[in-house]
Amino acid sequence: MSAIIMHHHELIWLFVLAIPIACIAWTVTHEEIFAAPRNYCIRQSREHRSAFVRKCFYVFTCEYCFSHYVTAFFLAATGYTLLLPGWRGYLIGGFSLVWVANIYMGLFGLLRQAIKAEKTKITLDEKIIENNGYDASPVNGKKNSAAKKVSPEHWKDI
Repeated sequence: MSAIIMHHHELIWLFVLAIPIACIAWTVTHEEIFAAPRNYCIRQSREHRSAFVRKCFYVFTCEYCFSHYVTAFFLAATGYTLLLPGWRGYLIGGFSLVWVANIYMGLFGLLRQAIKAEKTKITLDEKIIENNGYDASPVNGKKNSAAKKVSPEHWKDI
């Protein structure tokens, strides 16, 4: 019975510990605060003469790659193992943390994409209303009969 409780505790740690791993990996590889060093790393990963150096710089541009190193840091800092003691538990725990962290980052990326698409749609609707003086969006699931068609030239300014 205590082994079941112990594994339950390890699984909770798996899903909780993956959160800061995903947060750090995403922030370094995507967010504006690290844009300058990331752009330097991107440039070096494409242009450096040495293949080894290109690969080393590439690690800082790929959230999947970088999450392995962040995970290694967290494994060393916490001593987290999964299911087995020793190096086997570190190995299972490490790859499990990377996998869960990458699921979190994928879901976060999809969420941000959906939010951005919704904001873009709202901006486009506001521009249409501003330029034409009416709402071209559907009313109660039906096309607004008062709306006139917008030509393709209209979209070039948006």
